[in-house]
Amino acid sequence: MGENGVLIFDGARQHASMDDMKQRLCDDLASAFPELVRCFQHDLYSGLRRMNSHADAEDLIQETFIRAYRALEKYPSARILDLRLRGWIWTIALNLGRNFARDRSRRPTPVELFDRHGSDDPDPVDFDMWNRLLGTLSDRQRRAVVLRHVVGLNYHELADALGTPAGTAKSDVSRGLAKLRLVIEEQA
Repeated sequence: MGENGVLIFDGARQHASMDDMKQRLCDDLASAFPELVRCFQHDLYSGLRRMNSHADAEDLIQETFIRAYRALEKYPSARILDLRLRGWIWTIALNLGRNFARDRSRRPTPVELFDRHGSDDPDPVDFDMWNRLLGTLSDRQRRAVVLRHVVGLNYHELADALGTPAGTAKSDVSRGLAKLRLVIEEQA
C-alpha cells in the first residue's frame, strides 16, 4: 500500500497485496470491498475519463463497482482467489463503456453544463488536443493505448481487460502509437 491506502502497482508487492485483498474479499466482502474501490477508482477514472465525459466516467465507475460487488457476492471463494482483479475490473468497465457508447449513439447528445476540467486533468487546450488525437484511432486502438499508457495496465492486465491475447493487445498499442505519431507529425 502506498500513501492514503492506495495500492501501488509494482511487481511482487502488487502481487502480494492483490492476494491479500482477494483473501479479504473472500473472508468479508462487505468490509473489504471499500478497499477494492479505493485501489481502483482513480485508475478507472483516469482511463474512462479519456474515453468519456467527466460525468459519464463517474457513472461508469459507479456501475462498474456495483456490478463487481454483485458478481463477487455470487462467486465461490476459489473463483475470487483466481481472479486477476485489475484486469477483471477493467473488463467490467470496458463492457459497460461499450454498452454505454452503443446506447449513447441512439440518443441525442446532451450539452455539458459544468466545468469538465478537474484537478487531475491537463489544461483544457491539452485535454482537447489529446481527445482529438485519440479520436483518430479506432475504438480498439484507443482503448489499448489509454489503458496501457494513461492507466498503466501491463500487457497481461490489458489483454484480460480487452478480452484478447497479450500479443494482440501489444499489437493494438503499437499500431495506435504509430498512428498517433503520424498524426502528430502531419500536424507539425
